[in-house]
This record gives sequence, structure tokens and C-alpha cells, in this order.
Amino acid sequence: MEERESASAAACGTLLFAVNGERFELSAVDPSTTLLEFLRTQTRYKSVKLGCGEGGCGACVVLLSKYDPVHDEVEDFTVSSCLTLLCSVDRCSITTTEGLGNCKDGFHPIHERFAGFHASQCGFCTPGMCMSFFSALVNAEREPRSKPPLGFSKLTVSEAEKSIAGNLCRCTGYRPIADACKSFAADIDMEDLGTNAFWKKGDSKEEKISKLPFYNTNDQISTFPEFLKTAIRSYPLLNPKRYGWYTPVSIKELQSLLESDIYEHGASLKLVVGNTSTGYYKELDPCYKYIDLRYIPELSMIRRDQMGIEIGAAVTISKAILALKEGKKNEAHSQGKAVFQKLAFHMEKIASGFVRNSASVGGNLVMAQQNHFPSDIATILLAVGAMVNIVTNLQHEKLTLEEFLARAPLDSRSLLLSVYIPCLEPVKNGTTRTDTKLLFETYRAAPRPLGNALPYLNAAFMAEVTLHKPSNGIIIESIQLAFGAYGTKHPIRAREVEEFFAGKLLSIEVLYEAIKLLRAIVVPVLALQVLPTGKQVVESSQKYYPVGEPIIKTGAAIQASGEAIYVDDIPSPKNCLHGAFIYSRKPLAWIRGVKIKSKYVQDGATTIISHRDIPKNGENIGSAAMFGSELLFAEDLTLCAGQRLALVVADTQKVADMAAESAIVDYDMENLEPPILTLDEAVERSSFFNVPPFLHPEQIGDFTKGMAEADHKILSAEIKLGSQYYFYMETQTALAIPDEDNCMLVYSSSQCPESAHSVIARCLGVPAHNVRVLTRRVGGGFGGKAIRAMPIAAACALAAHKLRCPVRMYLNRKTDMIMAGGRHPMKIKYSVGFKSNGKVTALHLDILINGGLDADISPIMPSNMVGCLKKYDWGALSFDIKVCKTNHSTKSAMRAPGEVQASFIAEAVIEHVASVLLIEVDTVRNINLHTFDSLNLFYKDTAGERCEYTLPSIWDRVASSSCLPQRIEMIQLFNRCNKWQKRGISRVPIVHEVLVRATPGKVSILQDGSIVVEIGGIELGQGLWTKVKQMTAFALSSIQCDGSEELLEKVRVIQSDTLSLIQGGFTAGSTTSESSCEAVRLCCNILIERLTPLKDKLLEQMGSVKWETLILQAYMQALNLSTNSMYVPDLTSMQYLNYGAAVSEVEVNLLTGETRILQADIIYDCGQSMNPAVDLGQIEGAFMQGVGFFMLEEYRTNSDGLVVADSTWTYKIPTIDNIPRKFNVEVLNSGHHQKRVLSSKASGEPPLLLAVSVHCATKAAIREARKQLSSWRETGLDKSDLVFQLEVPATMPVVKELCGLDNVECYLKSLVSSS
Repeated sequence: MEERESASAAACGTLLFAVNGERFELSAVDPSTTLLEFLRTQTRYKSVKLGCGEGGCGACVVLLSKYDPVHDEVEDFTVSSCLTLLCSVDRCSITTTEGLGNCKDGFHPIHERFAGFHASQCGFCTPGMCMSFFSALVNAEREPRSKPPLGFSKLTVSEAEKSIAGNLCRCTGYRPIADACKSFAADIDMEDLGTNAFWKKGDSKEEKISKLPFYNTNDQISTFPEFLKTAIRSYPLLNPKRYGWYTPVSIKELQSLLESDIYEHGASLKLVVGNTSTGYYKELDPCYKYIDLRYIPELSMIRRDQMGIEIGAAVTISKAILALKEGKKNEAHSQGKAVFQKLAFHMEKIASGFVRNSASVGGNLVMAQQNHFPSDIATILLAVGAMVNIVTNLQHEKLTLEEFLARAPLDSRSLLLSVYIPCLEPVKNGTTRTDTKLLFETYRAAPRPLGNALPYLNAAFMAEVTLHKPSNGIIIESIQLAFGAYGTKHPIRAREVEEFFAGKLLSIEVLYEAIKLLRAIVVPVLALQVLPTGKQVVESSQKYYPVGEPIIKTGAAIQASGEAIYVDDIPSPKNCLHGAFIYSRKPLAWIRGVKIKSKYVQDGATTIISHRDIPKNGENIGSAAMFGSELLFAEDLTLCAGQRLALVVADTQKVADMAAESAIVDYDMENLEPPILTLDEAVERSSFFNVPPFLHPEQIGDFTKGMAEADHKILSAEIKLGSQYYFYMETQTALAIPDEDNCMLVYSSSQCPESAHSVIARCLGVPAHNVRVLTRRVGGGFGGKAIRAMPIAAACALAAHKLRCPVRMYLNRKTDMIMAGGRHPMKIKYSVGFKSNGKVTALHLDILINGGLDADISPIMPSNMVGCLKKYDWGALSFDIKVCKTNHSTKSAMRAPGEVQASFIAEAVIEHVASVLLIEVDTVRNINLHTFDSLNLFYKDTAGERCEYTLPSIWDRVASSSCLPQRIEMIQLFNRCNKWQKRGISRVPIVHEVLVRATPGKVSILQDGSIVVEIGGIELGQGLWTKVKQMTAFALSSIQCDGSEELLEKVRVIQSDTLSLIQGGFTAGSTTSESSCEAVRLCCNILIERLTPLKDKLLEQMGSVKWETLILQAYMQALNLSTNSMYVPDLTSMQYLNYGAAVSEVEVNLLTGETRILQADIIYDCGQSMNPAVDLGQIEGAFMQGVGFFMLEEYRTNSDGLVVADSTWTYKIPTIDNIPRKFNVEVLNSGHHQKRVLSSKASGEPPLLLAVSVHCATKAAIREARKQLSSWRETGLDKSDLVFQLEVPATMPVVKELCGLDNVECYLKSLVSSS
């Protein structure tokens, strides 16, 4: 029956495909619909997540399978479902992570190992990670390799790690994800795998293997169902009239299509292969007709002959790589084949695997030719003399790639057919030279070594050289030099330099002259890594069992299998509409009108919601904090770029986004003062936020006296710090549903549902009891889902209230990045006095903080900053900190707000002192570390007991465990022996002050003995639910019934509901887990008190009592088995200090500015950790987020303050190839802390501060480079060589500039001068 249906569908040319083996047949579809849109809106499969819509994050990755009926073979590969058009998967099969396993039928070993290795925190990225790895697993099994050991795959460790190189994760720091993947590899050393829930310390290799969830290579998932194979055999293509999807099978047919009436409206027609260009060049207008080029043989062929390889323009980059690896026909070992291999190796660093699998070679070259895309392929093919074939009106033309790139952009009736890559062999006078060698190298300077990032610069060089026997030198017979991606329109050949080199004997003098020539040609328009290993040291404690055990994070397995529900996964109610914000592009302007284009009204954009739609008794309020509120929508005047002006409401999210992006806003700047866009302008115009007196930090000591005691002084040194974007994987989202009696139900991805609740009620002008906000889990927060999430919930509620239907919104990544605000930028001036031995006697700081438009949490910044500035004994510390109000987007709390900047400022001062004195930085740090007495002076009551001050022992311990003295010597030797790589190492401490807030909890015991827990805190991925479950099981086990030691599996923590548990507060500041646990313990103590008399009575009667029996009897006797409590810390336990230290070692490439983290060693004091595995994940994840801030992430704005780093293309968070090659972390269980919750301490934010060690180590390496450069310049060592500021972030261009843009030229000049 199914086969007859498939045959019928095929005969009609309908769209037929499978998802996880389930048959889908669509009689009609909008051809612009992506696979992700369809899966998320038309199926039950919600694991594919929209993280960016650009193919840049991997959250939407699925496995796409195609069947070849001729060879009876299935091809499996990953694709980005956010870019893949639904019509392009006709007769294909899709597998999502739900198709691998689930909680009912059993999880796949991938799911189980991701959970067991603690590789999922917020979980939003996990399904995509699982599918990227599953694809590698499936394809490895097809390789003709030796049979792996039982329970393992054919994958190698390297392949396992690289399989997820294109996937982003903001939570984990990647190490546990890599471990989960590596555990499948046949060549894995079990000792290299980190902390997990499967085995215990001391288990043998055999025991470890036996405890891993078993992977059976014979138990493979069928990725392609039989019914699709039947359909493919008849294989008519889609009916173009029904779908607007054309599939020509010849060039002639394509040409006819282009000349037909379907092209009358050119803007609505698009030629596609993989549609990946939309990830970079966003489509502002919908497209209604597509021409699929994949079925034209000339475009899809790969042809080899003795002279080279011809690759069709529609061939994917992945297939081109395979073809190049195979090389030239009938030639096993030639110099030409080596060129092909290097081309393939370079192309493997382009984008990510799941993009390369769809993106075509021709599409990449056409983007370079038409749109000046910074293509790597164009550059490397230019160097090898590639040719291209073009057809225009059936007229064929062959051009060199150089000619193709230089000509006018291809018009709509011209088509790139293929690219021909010659297989070059050394040739002279028409014969092959055996004494001539062909040399070929490619280069790529990019933020991520393994790819998934556009290059700052790329290049490829090919040369024919011969040995000059008299001098034993090398003659350059010919050379081809290609450079690209440095801001020019397209790659170029450096012809003048090539001609200069030709026929010359290579020498220092020749190189020097060539470099000088090249400098005039390659003028920027704008100014292989080994994968990680390491060890984790954690100690579990049985004292409060199961508290202290490294159990698996609650929900990790269902996050991996895609069954965990996030706000946008909730099915849309009937008649649900979708919203998108129209935001200002101007920093200060009158708004005279806002409208959307008429075509979007026709497509389903129903209305615009603005401040005029606020109900009569409501307020125009978008968020509220203790320091004031923020407008939901600008009224007559917009006060910053990115401010919300209105909300477009449409039938679909896509139409809403397009309508909002192309909205017409009438601005008027008449009679307005200039906007305040710099901190200096804010000072000039006295534009500051008020900081309440109770938040004014105290000055310490007498600054004047301290400066008088100093032997040396640094006066008015300046530092500038930029912002950082949260880059939570799940963008801001909410769903509002009108309920009976003028009530509103809102699902919000929020860190503070209680505050969102209040804002919504005020906005709608209804009593608070008419609003209910639910939050189950959040796909990453980092502070950005606190106050900044409220306007999204409020806007949805307002629209739903007005339109009387459900309204939901999921911000696209660009809008989210523009409106988020992020971390506070700063300008700092400091003056410091110090002794000749490095001991600081006085420090004064003038700090200007850019708070943006609204107060938000900005008034707490001075207090936060001073708390971390006090990490050293400065003798005397004074400061003047101003929080500036500017016409920038509102800045908000981001993980360690103010503290991470303060930690950097402290280290910058210490490094400056060391540079002036010409002594080791570590010595200066040592001498300025606090004694317990000075700690008491600076922190007063927060310092705690003497035994709690663990920093001195941690400081010594991390030096010992990291072998710091020996490595310093090794680095000194390395730097003496290496000209173009320099290493640096740095050890830094942290002292981080945290505040414990009042938090509610509720525990209810159900009739069967299972337990339901509600808490005020929100699960963000930090393991809050896990620790609460452990605490509940521990606290209730004190009843000492039979089976009470197994209560952990009976506990379920449920979603936050603002009408069920009130006063939930903020989930922020790293302490919500411990305060929630204590609130739950108070509840459990009350329940134990109620149950104990009954238990004692039953014991007398029965001799022993099971937990289930006790609870059943309690129900029968009408005992109240539900209670709630509020944990309110007393003044002596409200604040405390956290300690840690890190040693980081980096290597800087002086030619490119690339910085690699070779090793990081961290020791962090968690008190007595409630869950060492969870805390370990927090430490590693925080550290890597800090690495992003200090080394990678540029949150740039234009001159109007509008964010321009608004995509995964322009904003780079760390990936797996940015983490330390060796990553050693010790979670220190430091013993009893009387005033802490079961002696535990916070772990979410403080470790982020340790990432400054990477920046300091980089500065140390640059200092060595500058010393070397000064010796080449023969100018002598200047003070500026040692005393310099390294910007934050220390990106490749920044590092390269400090190492010397002309360092090669200087080196060659020095050699020429000395010869």
C-alpha cells in the first residue's frame, strides 16, 4: 500500500520526503520555506533549534540522506536546516536527534554519553552537536578500516573531535563535549577522558569500558526508508507550477527558463544549489520562484584527466575536497597531486562541515565575483592558475579565474559552468624538468584555526624552483602569489612581485626587496591546532549524600535527544500570530511615522503595535529594576539606535521579521542637541545615573600618604574596555496567550519571571493576579535573560491583549544582538605609587562606565567593581566611579558584571608596575597578595574566618601542579630559539565577592511517595535543578525509612510559575543554586517534623517502615505534605569571598598574530561542592566565556551607536579549536564553611575572571616579540617596547600590530645590513 502511495506521489511530481522514517508528502508549499521552518512548525520534531539562521552555530544541524538507485547506495551528510530549502530535500530522508532515541524507547549511546560526560548544560546546542557527531559516526562505519574493539567505532580521536568543530556552545567550554565524542573512538586512551558519571577513580581500563553505555556497530539506524527508494526509481521532478521550484536538466533548458516569462519579476527568482549564501547575504524580500541547478549534468560533474580536474559549479565544497584528495587520474605520486592535497586541506577550513556539504564551489566564486565575498577558494585557485567556464545565451567562454574576478559582475543571464584546476608539473622548454621542484603553500589567518570564521587575510603561493649548484642556493624559475580577504574587492595576483622574483637566485636581499614591493601592492582597506587534552580533579563527598556526588545534570539526556521543551518549542495555539520589533537606526531623532511596505501586508503582516496601543490604565513599560523602568516603545523621540519603536505582528515569524527589517521610519533631527555617544561627551554634559548612597563603595586608606611613601609613580595611565554580547544560543523569546476573565498567560525565557510578571501587569493595566508567567528552562542566559528579557514578554502580552489572540516572538539573531546591550564599556585612568620591590602603596582610579540609555542594573557597577579591585593589597585605594547615561543601547548585567573588568584593571596595573621596574610580573603579584590582616582591612566582615582564606595555598598549589618554575625556564629557551613564535605564561589570582539573596522554595510529597519541588530560581544550564534534587533527597533522607536513601530518583523539580510560588526574585549572581537548596532544605525539615511522629508510631507497630508506606499512611491521616518556605540569609552570611588561581600559557605567531592557548591550569575553591561535575562545568564554561571577552569578541557599533557586529559572521565566540590544548582544572573542596549552605560556595561567575591570565600571557609573549623587533631595528630597547597596552579583545590584528606589522621586513633588513 505504502509503495503504491509513493509511486502515486512520484507520478504527480509532489514533494515527498521522510523525517525519522516518517513519510511526508506536501501538495503545495512556499518555495522559500526552509527545512527548519517546516520541522519546527509542521512536525513534532523540535530538536532542530534556530540559533542564528546563518549556518554559523550548528544548533539546527540534521542528517540528510540521499539514495543512489543505480549503485544502491545511501549518502549521509549533515546540513544546516536553517539554510536548506524544503523543496531541495525532495526524495531525501532527514534524521534529527529524536530519530536516534528517546526517553520512552531508550536513548542512543550518543545521548547517554553526552549526559554522562556532563556535556550538556543549557542544552540548546546539544541536539545539533549530537547530529554532527552522529554523521561522523555513520560515515566512519562505511570506511574500509579494521574492525574496532567491541563497543567502539571506526572513528579516530581526531575525527571525533573535529566532527563538532563547527558547532557553537556558550556554556560548557567544550571539553566535556569532546570527551563524549572521543569515548567512541577506536584509538582512545581511556585515561584521557575527563570526569563522568560512568566510572570511579581507580577503575581499570576494562571496568571503564564495561561501564560506558554500549555502542553496537551492528545496531545501526536506518537513515533511508524503503518507501522513498521506491519513489526515487520513477523520480519525476517537482511540478514547478505547483511549487515555484524549477529543476532544469540541461543548460539549454536552463537558458530557456531564464528567457521565459518566469523571469519577468527578476527580484523574485533565484538560482540555488545549497542556498547557503542567505546565511551571509540576508534576503530582505521574499522569493517566489527558484531554479535548482543540481540536476544539470554539466554543473554537477567532476572530470579528471592527465592535465587536471574540472569541477562543476554546482558541486559542493565537500565533494570538491574529496575529488582533490583523490587527485589526478592515473598518478599516485606527483608534485601536482601534492598541490591538490593542499588545496583540499585549506578548503576543509572553510565554513563548517554542515555548510560545506551544501555550499557549492561555483556559488562561492560567484559571491566573490559579484558581492566581493572574502573567498578562500578564489584566492587559493587563483594561485594555481585555475580557469572558469561561463555560458551566456548558450555561448561558452573560457577565462582565467583572474579575468573572471576582475570583470563586471555576472548578469542574470550568465552562468558559471565549471572551474578547471590544472595539475601543474615543473616544465621548462616544453619538457618536464626532473631537477625542478614545484612548491605550493596556502595561508589563512582567522579567529578560529579549524574554520567556521572568515579570514582576516588569506594567501597562496606557488613556485617552480631549481637548485643552483655553484652556490647550493635556489633559483626561482617562476612564482604565482595570490592574496585575498584583506579588504580588497577580490583576490589579486601580485604580478609585479612575481616578475621581480622570476629567474633570481633566492637571497636575503631579494626577499627584502620583494617585501618592500609587496607592501605597496597589498594594502588593507581596513586596518593547524592540536585538539585538547587535560585532566580534571574533583572530590566527591559522602557526608551529605547524595549532595556532593557528581551525578548527571537533570534533563541532560532529554536535552540530547531533543525532547526538552524550550519556550519556542511549545506548539503554537490556534490563530497564533508572530511578532518582530522595528527598532531605531538613529541615536536621537523625532519619530514622525512608522509603516511597513504594502507587499508584507498582502503576505500576512496584520498590524503594527506601538506605544499608542497601551491600554488606558496601562503604562508604556518594557522592563523594571530597583533603579527605574524602561519604555517598551519609544514615544515621539527615539533616544538610541536599537531602541524599540513598534512591533510588527504577522501570520508567520518570517513575514514579521522581513516586514520589520524593511519598515519605513520617518526620522526628523530638527531642534535636537547632538546625541551623547562617548564617555567624554557624557562628562562634558554631566549625564550620569544616580548611584544610591548604600551602593557607594568605601575608599581604603590614605591615598596621599601612600603616594608619598612610594619610590616610583605612574600617573594618569589610561585603559579602555569594550562591550561583550551574551550570545546565549536561544535568543529572546516569549509566547502570550489571552485567558478568561481578562487574564494573560505568558511563557517567557527569563531569569526573573516574577519581575516580568509585574511589568506585564503594569503594561496592561491589570491586577497582578490576572497575569501568570511560566518558565521551564532557559537556553542560556548569562544575565541577558534577566531585565533584557522583560520587553519581549511585555510586547507579546500587549499584542495578545489588543488582538485577542495568542502572539509569540522569537528574536532573530541580528535583532537580538542589536537590542541586547551587553557588557558595560569603560574608560579608566589610574595613578599608582609603588616601592622598588614592586609593593604598591597607593592606587587611584577614575572610571567612566557607559550605562547606555536606561539605568537597568548599572548603579550596582561601582560596588561590583570595587569588590574585585580589592583582590590585591594596594596599601591605599581611592576611586571616582561615574556611571554615564548615553545614547547607546542600555547595558545590563552580563556574567560577572563589573567584576571581570575590575579584575583586568587590577592585572593591568600590576603589569604596568612590573614593566616600569623591569622585574617579573609574578613577583609583583606575589608581593601584593593579601595577608589575612590586609584582607580584613579591605573586605571587613566579608573576609570570614582565617581558615577560609585559601588563596595563599591555592596560589602555591597552582604553581606546583602546573610546574610553573620549570615551564618559565622552558619558555625562555623556546623564545631564544624561535624567531616567529613567542610564548608567554601568566599566573593570576581572583578574589570574588558574592551576595546571597532571599529565595523561596516549595516541596510537596505525592501519594505514591514521589516528590515535587518548586523553587524561585530558574534552570539556565547551571545545574540548579540537579543540586536542588540532591538537597531534597538528602534532607528528606533524615527520616531514615527503608528506601529513603534512594529518594533522588523520586524527586522532580518543576517549572517556575509566578502564581504558584511568589517572590522568586532574580536567578543571578552565582548564588541562586545554594539559596534555593537552603530554601528546599527548610521545607524538608518542616515535612520531616510532621512525619516523624507517624514514623515512630509505625516503627513500634511494624518494626520497619518503607518510605512509600509512611507517605501512604500520612495521606490517610490527612497530614499536610506540602510546604513552602523563604530562605533569608542573615547579615553575617549574606556576603562571602570566592578564591581561585590560574596559570595560562600561550604561543603567539608573529607573522599572523594568531594566539594559541597551549595550557591552562585552574584551581578553584568550591568549599564543599554540592555537585563537583556541575561545578567543574561552570568553571570551564566561565573560563572560556572570559577567553572570548579578552581575546576574540568584538561587539562593534557604527558612529551612531548601532551594533554592526550583528551576526555569527562578524561576532566570534570561542569554539572547540580555541580552548587550551591542555586544560587542567581542579575543583578544590576546601573543607568546612560554617556560614555556607552545607559548606558550598558559588561557581558560576568567579572563574570567568581567571581568563585574564590568557590575556596577560599573550602580553608577555608580545613583549618578547617587541624585544626581538627592537634588536632587528638596531634602535636599542625602548621603554615603549616593554610598556604598552594590549587591547581587549586581543584579536589577531591587534596582536599582529603590536608584534610589528613590518617585522619580516625589519628582520630581512637586519640580515642585509649585517652581511
